[in-house]
Amino acid sequence: MAVISLSASPTSPRTEIPERTVLSGLALTSFAALLLELALTRIFSVVLFYHFAFLAISIALLGLGAGGVFAYLLKARLAELGTRALAARLCVINAVVVVAVLEIVLHVPVSLAVSGKNFLRLTVLYLAAAVPFFLTGLLFSVVFARETQRIPRLYGADLCGGALACLAVVPLLNWLGGPNAILVAGVALAAAGMIWAESRSARRNAGVLVLALAILTGANYSGRLIDVVYAKGMFRDPAWVEFARWNALSRVEVDRQGQAKAVVIDADASTYIMNADLSQWHTTAWEHALMSAPPALANVLRPHGEFAIIGPGGGVDVLRAVANGSPSVTGIEINPIIATTIMRGRYADYSQHLYERPEVHIHVTDGRSFLRSSPQHFDVVQMTLVDTWASTAAGAFALSENNLYTVEAFREYFEHLKPDGMIAITRWEFHHPREALRVVAVAMEALHRLGVANPARHFIVACQGELNADGIPVVVLAKKTPFTAAEETAVITQFDHYWELDSLYLPSHPGQNPFSDLIASNAPYAFARSYAYNVAPVNDNAPFFFFTLKAGQILGEKGLREGIDWKVNLGVLVLLLVLVISVCAVLAFLILPLALKGGKTRQSAFPLLYFVAVGLGYILVEIAFIQRFVLFLGHPTYALTVVIFLLMISSGAGSLFSRLWLPRAEMGWLPLTLVVATLLVYVFFLPTRLAQLVGLDFGLRLLVSGVLLIPLGFVMGMPFPTGLRALAATPAPEFPASQDNAVEWAWAMNAGASVLGSVLAMVIAIQFGLTATLACGAAAYLLALALMPALGLKAA
Repeated sequence: MAVISLSASPTSPRTEIPERTVLSGLALTSFAALLLELALTRIFSVVLFYHFAFLAISIALLGLGAGGVFAYLLKARLAELGTRALAARLCVINAVVVVAVLEIVLHVPVSLAVSGKNFLRLTVLYLAAAVPFFLTGLLFSVVFARETQRIPRLYGADLCGGALACLAVVPLLNWLGGPNAILVAGVALAAAGMIWAESRSARRNAGVLVLALAILTGANYSGRLIDVVYAKGMFRDPAWVEFARWNALSRVEVDRQGQAKAVVIDADASTYIMNADLSQWHTTAWEHALMSAPPALANVLRPHGEFAIIGPGGGVDVLRAVANGSPSVTGIEINPIIATTIMRGRYADYSQHLYERPEVHIHVTDGRSFLRSSPQHFDVVQMTLVDTWASTAAGAFALSENNLYTVEAFREYFEHLKPDGMIAITRWEFHHPREALRVVAVAMEALHRLGVANPARHFIVACQGELNADGIPVVVLAKKTPFTAAEETAVITQFDHYWELDSLYLPSHPGQNPFSDLIASNAPYAFARSYAYNVAPVNDNAPFFFFTLKAGQILGEKGLREGIDWKVNLGVLVLLLVLVISVCAVLAFLILPLALKGGKTRQSAFPLLYFVAVGLGYILVEIAFIQRFVLFLGHPTYALTVVIFLLMISSGAGSLFSRLWLPRAEMGWLPLTLVVATLLVYVFFLPTRLAQLVGLDFGLRLLVSGVLLIPLGFVMGMPFPTGLRALAATPAPEFPASQDNAVEWAWAMNAGASVLGSVLAMVIAIQFGLTATLACGAAAYLLALALMPALGLKAA
């Protein structure tokens, strides 16, 4: 919990600041800081590989913590400046720094190469992006230290400003885009400088900066002045781009690629816009191109079936279904820019109005949420290369998985099929199969749960070309009922007609390859244990479908760069790299300065472990809930903003009420006990109950989110301020050190634990699942309860 509360210096200048000024200035500064943090996750997910996107959370926590520490170290020098003058200068400087940071982030080409040069670039980017948060932490520390009598109201203004940023980030990203949302944070900081300023000249200068940044934001509305320069370590030539737009989900552009036009998502995943005249289908090259692709087998077997297509993108699966005679094609596309702005707007003519045909029904929503709430049943549920490596706004490798490829998801697909329907899932596959092979494993486990004892005759697997290191598309067809001899014959006929197609598994001709071995074993988990890659079925608790490396491959070189999915599997190494940087940064900017300043009067470490436990518990719980709510709310952006908003506003209320409800610090055991008990209930009951509510209307899901998170956040906001009160009241013998820096040490340890915990949460989730992450958060709070005697308090 990033709460700044430093002891006041007795020599600090005390000039009475109007209540309205200090509260509005603090709220606007907090608004800008959190808006910057959330917008950076969207920027990072585009310009960097999505393994880095969650860095924004770690960077913000580090910067705020370092600012608080340096406010303590520089207390004597800062005392020479009045509070308003210092705050105004920091806000104005920070507004300019935000623009500079945006330029650095967009111009530093960070790739996934494991090299010293790339490590240096990542470190520069990490530290540069932390500067605005450092300045914010410095400002907050000074204000809180000098206005101790107003701390409850200051903290309330801080939390309200941050909560408003959570509400504003989605519309700002939708209307203005990622870079402009960051510029808006700069405008807000400059406006805060106007509020803090005492003199007319200072107010005028800040006003000029507000106007300049507002003009820059307006001029950049088209994205032509400040936008992506380097993405994924490569230069993005603007000459390729015909159209580009940001929203809260992704950055989408349309690129010219020869005579074709491709929709490119977050500068990585792409889908071609279809440009075929259906009246001339059989006389053009379109028929051969589309019908020789593996996904076409679903159209061969169900030419007049009703299709549900998750992630139709530029319309290749839609076109193929319509051209083969499907009377109803339901497309479920989560991104409105693709479904509406591009396919039914700017490029409607180019796509021959494919998405506006009477048999085509496009829904802009999450695929699983739509199917969960839909009463329809389909002949085919199809996904073709959906959710490749385009990142999500919640950041992080773990959050990039959107629950489309879990056992629970496949069971839902099967349940929405007609009696003889099928699912058709296409993934990239390599010389050593893992992605499509894992699809088979997931589908097999889902069929087992539906009562199919031996699904050997329920699969057909086909490819286009030979498996190689670069990857080729492979389709997995799976039914609840066995494939018939007639269906096999139809597939073989298609192979004969289009020589590019070949089988990897047919019920009557299984062949000899990992697919046939897996299906013959009828034991996907046992097969995965002996296979070279981790292809075990994944579930909603740990939806990391694309991470297929085993421990030996993570620690060694073998397997890391085989296939185009190497950058996905490298994600865990990136997490470890970020952990190293975070540890070094915490030591350099939080722990070491205080240790050196303290000299021989350093604090006893044991009592401060309470604040480590509270900080670790809070961030573990927060990230676990963000990940858990991705499926429930439909997209990581919504999960990020809703969870942070609800926890922040309720924790702020809890902190404000803590002194009233807990007049004695000795009562601090009560909120800790409530937190632990609530989390344990959620650990055992939340996953299944939440999954059952996925099909609710979005407004009702928001209401459920509030019911689950607000009471928990309220009590989670109490342990930290209660601990600070106990620390301040602890008799000197309890701390052999000088008590002057006790609160600063407590806050630095809390912030450091939050920084490292943001990375640790991802590692735990990948290795053990989201439920284990939440359980670890409960364990951290339980540890804090056990450590209360170290603060001179009784735990019961």
